[in-house]
Amino acid sequence: MASVSSRAKPAASSKYVILVAMMSALSGLLFGYDTGVISGAILLIKKQFLLTSQMQEIVISAVLLGAIFGTAASGMVGDRFGRKNTILVSAFIFAIGGLITALAPDPIVLSMGRVFLGVAVGVASCVAPLYISESAPDRMRGSLVFLFQLAITVGILAAYLVDYAFVDVVHGWRWMLGLSAVPATLLWLGMFSMPESPRWLVSRNRMQEAKSVLGRLRGGESVEAELNEIQASFARQQHEEMSWCDLLSPRLRMPLIIGLGLAIFQQVTGINTVIYYAPTILESAGFNSASLSILGTVGVGLINVLATIVSVFLVDRMGRRPLMLIGLAGMIISMGLIGWTFQAGQLSEPMKIAAVGSLMLYVASFAISLGPLFYLIVSEIYPLSIRAQAISIMTVIQWGANLVVSMTFLSMTEALGHSVTFWLYGLMALAAWVFFFLLVPETRGRSLEEIEASWLKNSSQSQEANPVSLPI
Repeated sequence: MASVSSRAKPAASSKYVILVAMMSALSGLLFGYDTGVISGAILLIKKQFLLTSQMQEIVISAVLLGAIFGTAASGMVGDRFGRKNTILVSAFIFAIGGLITALAPDPIVLSMGRVFLGVAVGVASCVAPLYISESAPDRMRGSLVFLFQLAITVGILAAYLVDYAFVDVVHGWRWMLGLSAVPATLLWLGMFSMPESPRWLVSRNRMQEAKSVLGRLRGGESVEAELNEIQASFARQQHEEMSWCDLLSPRLRMPLIIGLGLAIFQQVTGINTVIYYAPTILESAGFNSASLSILGTVGVGLINVLATIVSVFLVDRMGRRPLMLIGLAGMIISMGLIGWTFQAGQLSEPMKIAAVGSLMLYVASFAISLGPLFYLIVSEIYPLSIRAQAISIMTVIQWGANLVVSMTFLSMTEALGHSVTFWLYGLMALAAWVFFFLLVPETRGRSLEEIEASWLKNSSQSQEANPVSLPI
């Protein structure tokens, strides 16, 4: 199916839409910081509280439990109260959660605080990409949604740098965890001046506001055609009385499969074992001091940021499919190399360098593929009337898979060894490559309404002739 929109593309895009995307992407920075900071903090926390491996897994994974609850609620809250207001609430929870964890007197309160913090992470991971996607012009949608993933990587890198700065400070882990309240406050203040999603305004029949917001986002260009397309699409969905249960219908079965597959593969390929446990992995590789392990992790975080910056410029030029397939290939190779370096036993200096290099290759490959493309693709492939709920469901599955992986990593390495564990993640990356190659369509340059219409057409074709025809 040709990807030519029925309406003209604006010659120029407003700088305002970039500001809106950057401000909401601060949610991603907090997401990255609060998930990444624990990797260094846990080295100090486990010494202060004498934590076992199982208790470390609980402290680290508590944020994921909260994220599941936050994500599950985000679709309903985002639909009822709006994308902007939901982000404002998440910013407040980020700030409070950071303070609770910083002041925690014992591992139980710390874990409870991280559950609370996870609620904000879950909301941000669902609503912020949705808000950006619904505000962005078609030809910039990929790059602007990728700003969310870029902010996540910047947050992770900032967390690693803060970890390194406070690793030798008495109770340094409290500073590591508490500093997240600063960007949370900035997000809360900044979002007050941002507009609501124009598509959400259409869904609430606030047409004049939607037209005004869309005009600002498009830099004063005529928005009548785009607004009419959004309104017609939503009216059709209302006439059909669509709900999240329609994800099981033949029309949306393929988007359901794609969303579920991407959500699961993003996690079972092992990314968060690297993000959460990078200093622990480097210690196992022979980097004997906490500060040296955290410093090595800073290098991994920097590669993560740089690779994501590259992907921001490529996603609307190359398309989603080439980036995903190239990145997954890199993940397969790097996981194989990481497993091989640990197979060698006591690592020599060259093998230590190879271990770090393999980690960097893996993170760079993830940063151009499964990392940002999960959030982008699931924000594109569902109809407006159920988009928030569908993204919420997919993100719940993502966080659930994240929880399982992070809760089992240390136990798996103790039972199977590092080599076999990383090779298993590599096999999952191979399965993800095959899944994406066979099933996931290209969405570059197409309006959200055009993508939605393609599923309806594809469903009709499938009912007439059995073979599945995807809009690749």
